[in-house]
Amino acid sequence: MSRSRFEAAVLLIAVALLPGCRRAMPANVAASVNSRPITFQDLDKHYKMQFTSPTPQTSEDQVNVQKLEVLRSLIDNEIMLQRAEKLGLIAVDSEVEAKFSEFKTPYTQEEFQRQLTSRNMTMEEFKAQLRRDLSIQKLFNKEITSRIVITDKDVTDFYNANKASFNLAEPQVHLAQILTTSSPDSNVRNLKSDKAQNEEQARRKIEMIESRLKQGEDFAMLAQNYSEDPNTSPNGGDLGFVPESSLEKAHVELRKMVMSMQAGQVSPVIRTPEGYRILKVISKEPAGQRELNDPRVQQSIRETLLNRKDQLLRASYYEVARNEAQVVNYFAGGVLEKTAAGGK
Repeated sequence: MSRSRFEAAVLLIAVALLPGCRRAMPANVAASVNSRPITFQDLDKHYKMQFTSPTPQTSEDQVNVQKLEVLRSLIDNEIMLQRAEKLGLIAVDSEVEAKFSEFKTPYTQEEFQRQLTSRNMTMEEFKAQLRRDLSIQKLFNKEITSRIVITDKDVTDFYNANKASFNLAEPQVHLAQILTTSSPDSNVRNLKSDKAQNEEQARRKIEMIESRLKQGEDFAMLAQNYSEDPNTSPNGGDLGFVPESSLEKAHVELRKMVMSMQAGQVSPVIRTPEGYRILKVISKEPAGQRELNDPRVQQSIRETLLNRKDQLLRASYYEVARNEAQVVNYFAGGVLEKTAAGGK
């Protein structure tokens, strides 16, 4: 990407984070949320977790674009964490320790330490991150998930509006996927703003996700949080119904894996030319018209409607929360001021 395009990208992201950003920058504060600071140490630490160290070819503009992305995620997380605090939903020590044990169980002590090292985290920092993640998840469960209701009428209306899609000309497989890649894509917007930067990071990231799936974590939520497929991560990794004939054109190992799996099964990690994948077979459907009274049809429709509603409510909740928070992004303001002054 040319320098001019990176400068434009820096400006666009900075403007998106603009409210109040031209105030004088306090010492060591990158941003504040309701007067609670996010320090440059916090920003640099999370930047190093997500991005490899800059190379001599990496421009200052490139680094700033990446740091603005990370800071935007930190601001959103801080907004949600403060909401969880206000509602008394901060995860307690027993919840953190239970989740920590889940993460640690599949590894030896040395393997787990390597996982922490690869993420540039200490054990204390990892537990602090778990507490934040659990608290925000409790917030979403209370404010969003518990309020979603899918009625029988909703299911019927969806079926009638999409009846043709339930008439299958050939056997099909309803698939979902989680993907990690060695080349970060600027179009990826998973909930954690988490992108592998190279082959090693992509492999370790997919291994982390596989471990969490084995511990019983929800496939769709992990896809929303971490998958690097820009087309499916917002939908919980849902690929929709794939005709068996299309699988014939797919990667050989992938096709064999899918054809051998049963509904509800999750695959091991599959290495493909696009990156590392984990697949889930949601259902397998024979050719012909599927009727509304088929329990599999109703379950599929309810899951689709639930995911849609969850995505809509989460996006709306984030927007409302941002509007109600007092956010000052000093780092973004510094980028704008430097550009306006002709800084290079």
